[in-house]
Amino acid sequence: MKWLLKGPAGHPLHPPLTDATIGAYTFATIMSVLSRLGVSEHNTTTAWWLALITGLAITLPTALTGFLDWLDIARGTPLWRTATLHLGAMLTATVVFAITAGAGHGDYVDGMISGGSLVLTLVGFAVLTTGGWLGGNVFVHGMRVLSLVDEPTKRAVSPLPHEEKEEAEGG
Repeated sequence: MKWLLKGPAGHPLHPPLTDATIGAYTFATIMSVLSRLGVSEHNTTTAWWLALITGLAITLPTALTGFLDWLDIARGTPLWRTATLHLGAMLTATVVFAITAGAGHGDYVDGMISGGSLVLTLVGFAVLTTGGWLGGNVFVHGMRVLSLVDEPTKRAVSPLPHEEKEEAEGG
């Protein structure tokens, strides 16, 4: 069960989920700016709000997998401090985007983004970018990263026991 929630060694599930979440929020941010610039205002406003909702939905599994990884980190270490800052920034960004989606629902219905919704979106994106940068730094510490530079592709993509490896080791 843990493997399904965290991924195999060297292939954690959290990072690819963050790509989807950050992508949805980035798209929402771009759509908010385009809408305020008057580019197909109704369509870009609709895309903005739907992207926010999509980002919030994807945030659930992303946060769960990240939290499960965070629980395995030894408290008080530099890795833990970095991961905790990442967690705090991402929670803050999520709250800002949730407020934006709720407060901006009227903008979605009206087909035009207000200045307040644009500011909230940009603030959420700034916090998200900071949190994403901090998350990348978690890997600088080497968390759940395998160094398999000399391994064959088959082994590097799936670092689980393979028959040829077991046979070579006499297993």
